[in-house]
Amino acid sequence: MEKSCTLLIHFDKGTPAIANEIKEALEGNDVSAKIDAMKKAIMLLLNGETLPQLFITIVRYVLPSEDHTVQKLLLLYLEIIEKTDAKGKVLPEMILICQNLRNNLQHPNEYIRGVTLRFLCRLNETEIIEPLIPSILQNLEHRHPFIRRNAILAVMSIYKLPQGEQLLVDAPEMIEKVLTTEQDQSGKRNAFLMLFTCAQDRAINYLLTHVDRVSEWGELLQMVVLELIRKVCRTNRGEKGKYIKIIISLLNAPSTAVIYECASTLVSLSSAPTAIRAAANTYCQLLLSQSDNNVKLIVLDQLNELKSSHRDIMVDLIMDVLRALSSPNLDIRRKTLDIVLELITPRNINEVVLLLKKEVVKTQSGELEKNGEYRQMLIQAIHSCAIKFPEVASTVVHLLMDFLGDSNVASAIDVVVFVREIIETNPKLRVSIITRLLDTFYQIRAARVCSGALWIIGEYCLSLSEVESGIETIKQCLGELPFYSVSEEEEATDASKKTLPANSITVSSRRPAILADGTYATQSAASETAFSPPTVIQGSLASGNLRSLLLTGDFFLGAVVACTLSKLILRLEEVQPSKTEVNKATTQALLIMVSMLQLGQSPVLPHPIDNDSYDRIVLCIRLLCNTGDEIRKVWLQSCRQSFVKMLSEKLLQETQELKEKAQISHAQPDDLIDFYHLKSRKGMSQLELEDEVQDDLKRATGEFVKDADDANKLNRILQLTGFSDPVYAEAYVTVHHYDIVLDITVINRTKETLQNLCVELATMGDLKLVERPQNYTLAPESSKQIKANIKVSSTETGVIFGNIVYETSNVLERTVAVNTVIQDEKEFLGHIIKSTNMKCLTAPSALDGECGFLAANLYAKSVFGEDALVNVSIEKQADGKLSGYIRIRSKTQGIALSLGDKITLKQKGGS
Repeated sequence: MEKSCTLLIHFDKGTPAIANEIKEALEGNDVSAKIDAMKKAIMLLLNGETLPQLFITIVRYVLPSEDHTVQKLLLLYLEIIEKTDAKGKVLPEMILICQNLRNNLQHPNEYIRGVTLRFLCRLNETEIIEPLIPSILQNLEHRHPFIRRNAILAVMSIYKLPQGEQLLVDAPEMIEKVLTTEQDQSGKRNAFLMLFTCAQDRAINYLLTHVDRVSEWGELLQMVVLELIRKVCRTNRGEKGKYIKIIISLLNAPSTAVIYECASTLVSLSSAPTAIRAAANTYCQLLLSQSDNNVKLIVLDQLNELKSSHRDIMVDLIMDVLRALSSPNLDIRRKTLDIVLELITPRNINEVVLLLKKEVVKTQSGELEKNGEYRQMLIQAIHSCAIKFPEVASTVVHLLMDFLGDSNVASAIDVVVFVREIIETNPKLRVSIITRLLDTFYQIRAARVCSGALWIIGEYCLSLSEVESGIETIKQCLGELPFYSVSEEEEATDASKKTLPANSITVSSRRPAILADGTYATQSAASETAFSPPTVIQGSLASGNLRSLLLTGDFFLGAVVACTLSKLILRLEEVQPSKTEVNKATTQALLIMVSMLQLGQSPVLPHPIDNDSYDRIVLCIRLLCNTGDEIRKVWLQSCRQSFVKMLSEKLLQETQELKEKAQISHAQPDDLIDFYHLKSRKGMSQLELEDEVQDDLKRATGEFVKDADDANKLNRILQLTGFSDPVYAEAYVTVHHYDIVLDITVINRTKETLQNLCVELATMGDLKLVERPQNYTLAPESSKQIKANIKVSSTETGVIFGNIVYETSNVLERTVAVNTVIQDEKEFLGHIIKSTNMKCLTAPSALDGECGFLAANLYAKSVFGEDALVNVSIEKQADGKLSGYIRIRSKTQGIALSLGDKITLKQKGGS
């Protein structure tokens, strides 16, 4: 295991320095060369080199230097070199540096004194420290604050050593005196930190003595005070009340860091509504006052946690949280909306929706490039509000329908999905939604949005006027028929044979007229239109959005148009008394469908119609030509019933999820409940009383559980292998700053011993495996805890992966005793090799000589790829006969048995 190091410096191993060059530079008089040489020496020491020959050189030539940089590098060098031998005793040569350190602690220059005191904070050898203690204590009263604050830290570090209390018996008393007289804020903070760490009672006594002046202390000291309060209140909950008053007073501190820590401490220590409300208000103030997006995200995370445990209090602050939408950052807006959507109640729904509507209108300005994505988030939020509270749907649905033609396709899809759900769940809004949809249908430019809008038109146009308007709207958006002329098809066919440009097609607009004899007459005006495959947008706005999309080859949309027209015609048959009008509408619908099929099979488009769309359109044509009651029921009722069923299942699933979230842990029937009504209220403030009540309620509802940490731990366990695998593994992941610790549990679920089991880990990204896990042997159905450390070097995403390898003893073995008339070892080995057609793996050089015994390994593979390994171990007896064993190993029983039988039969030396 590598020893701990307090110094970390990047080192490029490309051109390592040579010890002799460093030594020559240190012996010279050039200060800059000495500085470079010291840096190189420190780098080499940090990367595993020892350099013992440099110590005396540094003592002779570097120690006397007056240069500040050289002295600082000298202290870094002394910090990282080995100061003890293998038995833990201080090396004799280390005594040489004690006098230099004492001189530094009495040096007239404040910087030299300060960095030396800081160096002593990282020194653990009491033999070196003990002679320096008088000099360290003198620096506690130095006139310069830089020296005093480092002297206090040095006293704290020495006092924390295993023998520190013997070295500095009255250190807490001295530091307490320093604390009362010290004027420097950093010095006061260090002194209070020393008392907090080494003499907590003195720190508490000082805090309670000066409780009225805590708000006047500096930011650094206030942060340590909050840390002390957290520690004391966790160990002694009964005294929380007086400390919470201190935290409340610090909420008005000028430092935002102190305010944030106060709010976090309040939440962790108290459940009183007054305290939680104060913390929530503080978070909201920070959310609005801080410009750093990272700070805003951290504050939003805290508010999200408050929402889970204190929802009633957070509901009152919902409008304050919504003010965070003023930030242009999408992550902040998304997190804000997620929090707000879970705080909506009938009391605040109208305010929330009104603000969301205003935000939607703002996104139309187009000032920001991500307005489309933000608008999509707002639409989804409004959708969620309207589903939870249907009464607000009427106030938002018409506003959102203006965005059906949005250039952001995802946003427009969300709108059409919202409209589809609202029109089903709010029957009163059906007429107004259909009217609005038919008016704005021509603005839609996305095929998926058109498909959704057409489905709504086909399902919810019920009255005669609505059905006729729906058919007319579709006709206008398709434009005049047919989509191309026969002459143009011939031109396109001829053009494909000639070397003409491939990026132009001819599209015509025709108006069919019915003559007196019932035949059609057409007058066409052809025009050549250029396009860029594969997306061809033909026609202007007047020619219709459906026509433009069809001419790009989107025949799935064509199939949707055909289905919508079929539904509208079937419904027209029910609401239109005039058969003539029904027949007229039917023929027009059939003409549209046939024209789409004709377009799909023509060469004017780069890709023909797909089979699914073709079959769907043909089905619609057959339906209109021959309508039955069963088919009518399927088209007009079953489709909508399926949609209703989908909505009900979705609602049921959401309700189920809410129920699961609402489930809380309950106390056991025989747990003690302490009723606060029976307690004495004497001397308790309102805040203390509320805190007592909340603690009692938590005990009653089981929120105070001893194994809370275990529950959190279970949530951070990752399953690494399957439950049916021979080896089951799971990891508990702990992330601490730049370290990731994997606590891996490995369980042998087999009945066999697993040898050399190893968890092989690998990383991708800026992650580095510190130490490879060692190999273990696992007994049947036993487990093992394996730890792995991984270093993180950046905030980029990294991946940790690996596998588990092990060896098993599931090889079948058969032993055959040697029984032969052959008396020469090598002759017998050759006989076995010839009889079994095996290859000798043992090198011929290992078989040379006459020693009376022989051991060799043979190998063979069957035609089916089965391996067999044979070990021949024989010895020549005094009477000249051979004895020993032949061991046969194979993974298959058949090979082991048959090979054993063959060797038994052939080994005697017979033919």
